Amino acid sequence: MSYVFPPAPQPGLAVAGSTARFPIRRVYCVGRNYADHAREMGAFDQADGREPPFFFSKPADAVVAGGDVPYPPATAKLQHEVELVVALGPETATHGNGGADIPVAKALQCVYGYAVGLDLTRRDVQARAKEKGHPWDMGKGFDASAPTGLLHPVAAIGHPQQGAIWLRVNGEMRQQGDLADMSWKVAEVVANLSTFVRLAPGDLIFTGTPAGVSTVVRGDVLEGGVAGVGELKIRLV
Repeated sequence: MSYVFPPAPQPGLAVAGSTARFPIRRVYCVGRNYADHAREMGAFDQADGREPPFFFSKPADAVVAGGDVPYPPATAKLQHEVELVVALGPETATHGNGGADIPVAKALQCVYGYAVGLDLTRRDVQARAKEKGHPWDMGKGFDASAPTGLLHPVAAIGHPQQGAIWLRVNGEMRQQGDLADMSWKVAEVVANLSTFVRLAPGDLIFTGTPAGVSTVVRGDVLEGGVAGVGELKIRLV
């Protein structure tokens, strides 16, 4: 097959214990999947804290490794959200209707591995879009908006369902929660998302963040981690 110009490189993630990289197809994010974060965002209105999940997307090439990450233009309120990232593997296409309508009971069989990620957000851009009823894309899906750490296969770490999820800025703890506090667990998130889109190998799902999001500036060092999964460190430049 020929193209009118060379195609862009395939986005991917480094995999623990392997020289092969995980190819990224699409990136989905779950909004407000921790009740304490929903409260701090002024969006907690469910008596049991289990607001139906909703999703947004980031470009595949928004996923970058740790290290130096560029501070984005057009914002004065960049905020961090540390998250457990789910990576879907080849089994995804064999469950449900070829990746659609995956049953909750089979959803974890679709997961290849897990990583620590940051959903960087231009909160001021997002807020203006919300006020006008416009899409959030420029608040969430900008360049390098999804720094993600090393991907750890399920075969090595299993399926983390509880344990600390945290983030420090310049050594100061800003976010601290537990995976057990997720309103919608990983299997439920995968199954629900598959009712909207046909999932496929290479898809990443950012599963939401606990409370404590705050504004960061150039020069700040962000360190985040998930118990049993790993850690991620970036510096905004």
